[in-house]
Amino acid sequence: QVQLVESGGGLVQPGGSLRLSCAASGSISSINSMNWYRQAPGKQREFVAGITTGGPANYADSVKGRFTISRDNVKNTVYLEMSSLKPEDTAVFYCHADVVIGDGYWRGSQYFLPGYAYDFWGRGTQVTVSS
Repeated sequence: QVQLVESGGGLVQPGGSLRLSCAASGSISSINSMNWYRQAPGKQREFVAGITTGGPANYADSVKGRFTISRDNVKNTVYLEMSSLKPEDTAVFYCHADVVIGDGYWRGSQYFLPGYAYDFWGRGTQVTVSS
């Protein structure tokens, strides 16, 4: 099975920095894009940053100049370096990946076909910016 596991969240003071990581594992042939989303209390989940294989990174306007996304294609891991954090950055951060399946497998009633791309999400990591 394919799994995404985030780490690196926590409590940080305004102006501080954090580094999030998300490692993908399981039956992976390749990963097209890896992205970070976030969801603040009472708000919808929103795009934060994304990066494709060898392509440019994209950022939400609210984080441009403060956040940097990068990926290690060998480790199937994406990172989000966050600096100059603000209280309004407080949210649960979710990793998303567009994964091309290696060996096919069943998960419940769904069969993941080899060579096809599917969306996967991590369970999220809490980032709290507060003094």
